[in-house]
Amino acid sequence: MKKEPLVFTKSLFVCFVLYITALFASNTLGLKLMPFLFGTQLSVAVFFFPIVFIMTDIVGEVYGKRYSKLFVFGGLLSIILYLIMSIISGVLPWSSNSLWIKDSYNTVFSISFRMSVASVIAFAIAEYQDVSVFFFVKKYFGEKFLWLRSLLSNIWSQFLDTTIWTLIAFAGTYSSSKIIGIIIPWWIYKVFMGFMYTPLIYYGKHLLNKFKNNEN
Repeated sequence: MKKEPLVFTKSLFVCFVLYITALFASNTLGLKLMPFLFGTQLSVAVFFFPIVFIMTDIVGEVYGKRYSKLFVFGGLLSIILYLIMSIISGVLPWSSNSLWIKDSYNTVFSISFRMSVASVIAFAIAEYQDVSVFFFVKKYFGEKFLWLRSLLSNIWSQFLDTTIWTLIAFAGTYSSSKIIGIIIPWWIYKVFMGFMYTPLIYYGKHLLNKFKNNEN
């Protein structure tokens, strides 16, 4: 059976802008750590990254699995293009007027580059898993329990994303105990933030359905 062509409406465009913005905010602003409970630390990305997963849930709920996967592919492609641009920026020569920032620039973007590589791998695995689990649960529960589908897919995908990203980003830099001390609180807190954002899923679904009906 021939699939219907994908149509990118204005409302989907707005969703994609929010999706990409949250993704890049997480990958760049996430360099900053803040103190958390029991001497652990959290990246400020925990406030933004749940939006990435929630957005695919909302879009998938209203438009279907194909559109969720399209968002994931767009996010993955944007990170890869960013990596290529980072490499080009890194090898280009410095002007004498900007040498004062060279060391800081190289330090920040060398770390950012490694984290972006980690993000590509973690993002590709975790986001596709998020979409798969969301629709797997939907298969058995139908249209009911949107909050449960989102929560279960969020728990699993955030665990994969946090573990894979942290291992790639910090392996060889921190000890195993330090890495575990980063993974567990980050994962728990991101899941908690995703749960706190649950009302936004219902509100986002309502808005997207409303705009979708107006655009038809």
